[in-house]
Amino acid sequence: MDSLLKKIIESAGIPGYESEVARLMFNEFKKVSNDVHIDNFGNVIAKKGKGKNKIMLAAHMDEVGLLVKHISKEGFISFIKIGGIDDRILPAQRVIIKAKKGDVFGIIGSKPPHLQKEEDRKQQLKYENMFIDIGCPSREEAEKKIEIGDAVIFEPNSGVLNGKLYYGKAVDDRVGCYALIKIFEKIKAPAEIYAVATTQEEVGLKGARTSSFKINPDFAIALDTTVAGDTPQIQERESALKLGRGVAITLIEASGRGMIVNEKVKNILIDAAKANKIKYQIDVIDGGMTDGAMIYMNREGVPTGVLSIPSRYIHSATGVFHIDDVSAAIDLAIKSVEKMAL
Repeated sequence: MDSLLKKIIESAGIPGYESEVARLMFNEFKKVSNDVHIDNFGNVIAKKGKGKNKIMLAAHMDEVGLLVKHISKEGFISFIKIGGIDDRILPAQRVIIKAKKGDVFGIIGSKPPHLQKEEDRKQQLKYENMFIDIGCPSREEAEKKIEIGDAVIFEPNSGVLNGKLYYGKAVDDRVGCYALIKIFEKIKAPAEIYAVATTQEEVGLKGARTSSFKINPDFAIALDTTVAGDTPQIQERESALKLGRGVAITLIEASGRGMIVNEKVKNILIDAAKANKIKYQIDVIDGGMTDGAMIYMNREGVPTGVLSIPSRYIHSATGVFHIDDVSAAIDLAIKSVEKMAL
């Protein structure tokens, strides 16, 4: 696995607490641009090139996670979820609390099934009935390490699952952030190009709203992940996307509640893929949105496309993706921007 990809995937950054990954993105953008800044909302914005059109490329930095809500007298921690997480994946997960004095290791606990009554076992376990165990015997001991409001991430992990299948924490959307860096390094289109690492996407596409209002681009492309359908129990009509079959070109999000890609942008993306023999898949999403849904409605409207990397197990402690799909996303974004620049 590329060392930069590994570093980005393992960085911390739940919504509103993206400073660690933001510093990383800032430093990478500075290698290829003298015009890089972090705005009032925490978005990292880099600019390069000149031309008649302004083109915005966006990938969100934030990851789903937890936040410390309460510390019991026995030293156990109650938490809230930040972003969409299925409660069923939480029990026994290893987590890191990003405390001011340093990282604190913890394990998510719940009442053992051995002690549950029959009616309890029939009910889905909810996060409100879970806690984080950091090994402290009292509230006073725990408060020496952590505070209310501290961010909590899943324990960082990354690596090669098999061949070109990679895994890691925060695949959504750190693979998009990695692609954004690579695109910005390589792109030479005759346009004013902005690379934006956005904040708080997982809780309302917020960073995309503020940054796109500021830039006011002529075109935009959001880089994100999408749900792969190549695992058991997923029917093709739900998702026909497969790892290794290419970048996903999204046409519609959340059955139209999110972005609906206009025909001009749709044709630019598909024509660029065909002309350059870049592997792609078409993505029609019943649920879920990307930064594109916010960007394309900003000001008087921005023609916007979405290029997504099919991934398994997003919004969990570990996702899986195919590195060739990342490469396809990079290549297609570059070729599409070249068309948008004309």
